Amino acid sequence: MTNTQPDALQKTNRINLLFDFYELLLTDKQRTFLTQYFIEDFTLGEIAADFGISRQAVYEHIKRAETVLEGYESKLGLLSRHEALRGAMDQLEACVTAMPDDGSYKSALRSIAESLREAEQARNK
Repeated sequence: MTNTQPDALQKTNRINLLFDFYELLLTDKQRTFLTQYFIEDFTLGEIAADFGISRQAVYEHIKRAETVLEGYESKLGLLSRHEALRGAMDQLEACVTAMPDDGSYKSALRSIAESLREAEQARNK
């Protein structure tokens, strides 16, 4: 099965999210290769030239780093937890928006939802 453009974009987005959560657990080389490839959009050839290694070696380093990120996620589940919290916050905000405007509960719930979103965003910085 060949990779389609949406699949490649989805994979890149996932790696970037995993990198955000687990970057500090990676080696310097893993961080550098993933940053150059997924964030700075360098080609394998450009990275290989910078490090004086083959494109295949760069590819293997990146694949190993992806595997490490997925391993951390399978053990720690930080990205899954983050996505579940964001989904619940979105649902809460939708429910609050749909509530009739006849009391202080709507305002209180909207404030709680905003506090939750701010707390989750602050944790990711």
